[in-house]
Amino acid sequence: MNIFSSIFLGLVQGVAEFLPISSSGHLSLFQHFFGLVSPEESLFFDVLLHLGTLIAIFVYYWRDIVDMVREFFQMLGALVSKEKRRKMKHLPPNGRMVLMILVATLPLFVVLPIKSKVEGLYSNTIFVGCALLVTGFILFYSDRMARGKKGPRSATMVDALIVGVGQAVAVVPGLSRSGTSISVGMMRGFHRKFAVRFSFLMSIPAVLGANILSIGEAVEAGIDTAQLPAYIVGTIVAAVSGYFAIRLVNLLTNKGKFGNFAYYCWGIGAAAVVASLIFR
Repeated sequence: MNIFSSIFLGLVQGVAEFLPISSSGHLSLFQHFFGLVSPEESLFFDVLLHLGTLIAIFVYYWRDIVDMVREFFQMLGALVSKEKRRKMKHLPPNGRMVLMILVATLPLFVVLPIKSKVEGLYSNTIFVGCALLVTGFILFYSDRMARGKKGPRSATMVDALIVGVGQAVAVVPGLSRSGTSISVGMMRGFHRKFAVRFSFLMSIPAVLGANILSIGEAVEAGIDTAQLPAYIVGTIVAAVSGYFAIRLVNLLTNKGKFGNFAYYCWGIGAAAVVASLIFR
């Protein structure tokens, strides 16, 4: 893999991870049709690309993350102190966000037993193309729903669990994690801005967990140290492009133009299916 390939794949990961167009689907198609990364390289590089997008979330939402970490430790302190429990009659918004993110992460554990089967779909470009078509329909109808008003104070744990189910389903390559979870959030009456914020913040434990599970496999598969410069460049590109992609998603969602990505997903999905049938 050369520097150009790493920059290109880093850009694809950074943009497609947050724009509702499925980063896994795009990386699958580019690797299949253009061979930009060999199977031996792809696992470790994929871990680093996801690390790059994780950095983008931390940079963009650093105030929220710091507040939630502080609130989390205060909640732990309240569990062991009766006096603090009496004072903490109601959870503040950041405390509720921490619990909602934990609840939303639970459905991912259901996916773990079938992880290998889900990963097997990665090389099936016809399936990936069809999943992108489905993503398009999800996005198309999400913008046509009434604007919700729920925020961290009014959203319920059931809402968080259902959005988490959407995130778990979207581990399938071709389904957009951000597109599905944001759309499900809006279906549950989330305010558009809160739906985006919650979707990206709840991806932190999901991405961290996936990377932890994949690091061992990547090391076993072998790491080509000669490719480290290209890996690092790709990771930086994923982080920078991911940061600006988050800003763009927030902007378009607030303007009610989130569903415009549906047309792109339909186009790339249909092209993937046709190309897969032609070049079998």
